[in-house]
Parts: sequence; structure tokens; C-alpha cells
Amino acid sequence: MSIETIELNTAEKIATIPMEQIDVSRPSLFQKDTIGLFFDRLRREDPVHYCPESKVGPYWSVTKFDDIMAVDTNHKVFSSEAKLGGIAIQDMHAGEGALELEMFIAMDPPKHDQQRKAVNSAVAPSNLQLLEPTIRERACKILDDLPVGEEIDWVNKVSVELTTMTLATLFDFPWEERRKLTRWSDIATAAPETGIVESYEARREELIECAMYFKGLWDQRINQAPKNDLISMMAHSPATRDMPFLEFLGNLLLLIVGGNDTTRNSISGGVLALNQNPEEYRKLNEDPSLITSMVPEIIRWQTPLTHMRRTALQDYEIGGKLIKKGDKVVMWYLSGNRDESVIENADQFIIDRKNPRHHLSFGYGIHRCMGNRLAELQLRIIWEEIHKRFAKVEVTGEPERLFSNLVRGITKLPVRLHAR
Repeated sequence: MSIETIELNTAEKIATIPMEQIDVSRPSLFQKDTIGLFFDRLRREDPVHYCPESKVGPYWSVTKFDDIMAVDTNHKVFSSEAKLGGIAIQDMHAGEGALELEMFIAMDPPKHDQQRKAVNSAVAPSNLQLLEPTIRERACKILDDLPVGEEIDWVNKVSVELTTMTLATLFDFPWEERRKLTRWSDIATAAPETGIVESYEARREELIECAMYFKGLWDQRINQAPKNDLISMMAHSPATRDMPFLEFLGNLLLLIVGGNDTTRNSISGGVLALNQNPEEYRKLNEDPSLITSMVPEIIRWQTPLTHMRRTALQDYEIGGKLIKKGDKVVMWYLSGNRDESVIENADQFIIDRKNPRHHLSFGYGIHRCMGNRLAELQLRIIWEEIHKRFAKVEVTGEPERLFSNLVRGITKLPVRLHAR
């Protein structure tokens, strides 16, 4: 049976589910990559959709580009506060043994603004210019060490390695222990059913270990002159230097996940997208200057974080639906990035798209991803260096995907490299 037939059968089944029974929070839909068919139906028939019952409780799904923008840019009505549940469909402090973490992405102004400002300069254009030669040198080393003609796992050998190296540079983290960052990034968003952690208790212990490790680095940096790394910036800024322990850990995890998971999955997602669209790969080989527009198109196509969540602070109408004070509102970026009414041929991967940065993957408003330019920089560098060395990165088997409704992750991608 062909993939098209399977998709058709799946689409027909999805079309018959009663609207009130549709629950797009199920991680298995993302792991099987059938979630897009559900979002297609919601955008068509019920773009602001209420799910009365699910494992994560009742919630609203906002699935169209403009409605998502309306929620994302209205922080006075739609709150990110951790104590109200935070920024993901799963309430922040749910789960037995969960730590009551705080982080600036899950705060409202003014505290959000002060803490974000403390670390923002690490990813400012001027600092990225200084970082570019280091990232490029490390990208070259990773690619030069890869075997040509043999099957390898692209995720482990390239995507994880490059983003972990960049993150270690941003934190000025001990180089030989950098894979600790990969592990902490993986467990930060993992529930026991993912298989990444055995239990919430085991996860809690590892996260405390992470905090203690960083506390050691913090104690060194606070007694040194201020530098350009993220830990030094937090240690010396009045807005962050006196943070309580769980706020310190929360902000660390935010910077680790934000600087790692998302770019890692876009590096893998780009290889997959080009293999699924050979005409686009041909265009890239003929004209490498298209890398500039291809990078944001990869980020749109992959949408590394599927959603962000808010809590309504008052009754408010979106898309003709009345959202009540206290309701959970989920902005599905993955769906908004496939909204044909705003993005032409949104279901197609097009590397020379006219306005490729018009996407939702980084969010909008006060919580817009502060590392967006760093993500684009890493992707641009890795693709420039891939192009110089390899005629094709050929995907040789099915990708394995993460069991998660938040991180759109690729955990394994077998490839074979063809030299130029």
C-alpha cells in the first residue's frame, strides 16, 4: 500500500471523528506525523476549537495564522505566568515529583522584561558576528570527520553535535563535558512515557544535578570580571543575580532547550525536507545563494516547537468563539505555518519562497524567540559548509520522531553522504 493510500485512509477516518472528540494534544499523533491531517480539518471547519476532555484537561486550540498572532501579541489578556500553568499545554507544575520551576518565558511583564534583557545581548547581532567564525570552524570539523558512502545517523553525528558545541560556546561550558547539555536539554521537556526518563523523580534528580553543576560555574563567574557568556551575564545582572534556586534552574533550562532542541531539529528537518522534495534539492545544488531563503523556510516547515500556551485573564472573543477567564489557550504554530489563507502553497517546501520569514515558528510579541538569529546563523553556516563538501545528503530510511506534543523532534535520521 502506498503512502498516499495510507494518508487518504487516515484522512477519511479523521473526517468522520465528531468535532468535540478531536484531541490534538496526543503525543502519538506527532510521533506518527499524522497531526497535520487533524490541523487541516480544524483550520477548515473549526479554527478556534474547544476540546472539553483530554489528558491535559480542557483547552482551546487556535489553528489559523492571524488568530494565533492575535493571541501571541496580546499579553495583557493572554498570560504566560507559571503559576497559571505556564507556556505549554501540559501545566508547568503538573506531574508527580515535578519541580516548581520559574523562567522568564513563563512570566508576564515587568519581571519578564528585566530578566530577558539580562541575557539578550548574548544573542545580539554584534555578539553573533563574533561567534560566527567559531561556529563555522566547529561545523567544518564535524563535517570533515564524517565518512562518505557509509550509513550514519545524521541526528547524532551532526545535528546534536553542532548545536551542543554552539551552546557550550554560549555558556562557556567545559568543552569535554558538553554532552551533559544534550542530556539536560532532552530531559527538560520529557515525561516518563517518552522513555527518556524513568520517572518524574529520576528527572527531578537529574535536573537538580544540572543546577548544582551550573552553580559551580556561576560561583566562578561571579568572582570574575563580566564576560560575554550567558552565565556571566546572569551572574552580573541586577535582574538575575539574586534569583531563587528554582528560578535559576528554570532560566538555565529555558536557555538550554531554546538554544539546543529547536535548532537541532531544524538541522535534521532540513535534510528530510530536501530529500522529500528533490526538485528543491536540485535548485539548491544549482544555486547555493538560495541558502539565505531556504533557512527560514526550513524553520517554517519543521516548526521545531509545535505550540505555545496562554491562560486567559478575562473573557475574550477569538475567531467568533468566547474564551472564558481562566481558560487554557493553545496556539498551534505548526498549524498556523500551514495556513493557506496567509502563506501561499503552505503545504509545500519551497526554498526560494518570496517572503520566507513570514512564519510563526519563533512566536510574536514580547515572548518572540530571542535566539531566532542564532538559529538562522547555525543553519546558514551548516548548509554553506555541507554544500561545499557534499553533492547530496541522502536519507536512506524512515526518520524516528519524538513522542512529544511540544518539541517536534527527529530522534534518528539514517543518511549516506555523496561527495562533490
